[in-house]
Amino acid sequence: MTEWLGPRLYSCCNCRNHVSLHDDIISKAFQGKGGRAFLFSHAMNIIVGAKEDRNLRTGLHTVADICCADCRQVLGWKYERAYEASQKYKEGKFILEKSKIVKENW
Repeated sequence: MTEWLGPRLYSCCNCRNHVSLHDDIISKAFQGKGGRAFLFSHAMNIIVGAKEDRNLRTGLHTVADICCADCRQVLGWKYERAYEASQKYKEGKFILEKSKIVKENW
């Protein structure tokens, strides 16, 4: 008999604050500042920083860095605006860098 552990989560690697659900992953094929990253539809327990324009691999985007609400570790960024039509699906979504998050309840 297996115990139900609850939803599979991702947490801040520094303080273990829950930041997203596994079910909210849109893609695992993204690149962050420091390596592989995941695109999530939702994030929680985060602070969204100031918006700024960045020229990323897929063109110009307005993004805001996101950090853990508990320890302030920068975890990735939020896409605020995509300037190219093919990239509009990213608006309002979150990049969490794989090296900055850990799995919980797996």
